[in-house]
Amino acid sequence: MKNKEKGDIKIPLKEHFGNFIVPIRDSLDVFSGKWKIPIITALNFYETCGFKELETIVEGITPKMLSKELKYLEENLLITRKVEDTRPITVSYSITEYGRTCESVMSELYRWGVEHRKKVFKIEGKTWGKC
Repeated sequence: MKNKEKGDIKIPLKEHFGNFIVPIRDSLDVFSGKWKIPIITALNFYETCGFKELETIVEGITPKMLSKELKYLEENLLITRKVEDTRPITVSYSITEYGRTCESVMSELYRWGVEHRKKVFKIEGKTWGKC
């Protein structure tokens, strides 16, 4: 990557840096906030869950916030929503094949978090294996 030099500070050319950073920003948008990662992780683990099940699994989330986050994840093709014509109507959420591609990201975040806790906080984390 070419850089313009200003003293000892290297300033990346905006067109190169911008091309690099935009996909990272897109990724951060998908995973941002307190609830998206726990929802994705739960559905990666359980594959399919009802709304109330997810509300129980993702401790502390309100029904309104869960509904909002599920809609966002569905719009981004990570999960699917299935409505069954039962009485009462049953709604379930499942991870998509595309959503499964997040599994490696979640595993890396977990591994990095364990190492970060060791290094910065001197806390030994449990190794839970594949996450």
